[in-house]
Amino acid sequence: MTQTADPVAPQKPALAPVILLHPNDNILVCVKHISIGDVLLIDGETITSAAAIDVGHKIARAALTAGAKVYRYGAPIGSMTDAVAQGEHVHMHNMKSDYLPSHTRSRQNKNRSEL
Repeated sequence: MTQTADPVAPQKPALAPVILLHPNDNILVCVKHISIGDVLLIDGETITSAAAIDVGHKIARAALTAGAKVYRYGAPIGSMTDAVAQGEHVHMHNMKSDYLPSHTRSRQNKNRSEL
């Protein structure tokens, strides 16, 4: 006798594409690749992604202004260099580390090969 799937069995929920690591964070971390046009639910707001965002990168939980501190695990990890809207990509192109100047995308030394 073969078994068939129970049509009323609860479905396993899909993995959310972003996670909140700490309630005081103002960013969310991508745990799945986000494509342009993906719909995200952020603090009850429906946001359509305007960019492709890789796993491990961050998105703004709320609008962030230039100079705003970025919090992950409830601790500041850097400052925004540009303003972003809720749901926008937050990474080294629009934020900087306040602690490690070597973690920037600008050339620190003309003899090095970074961008």
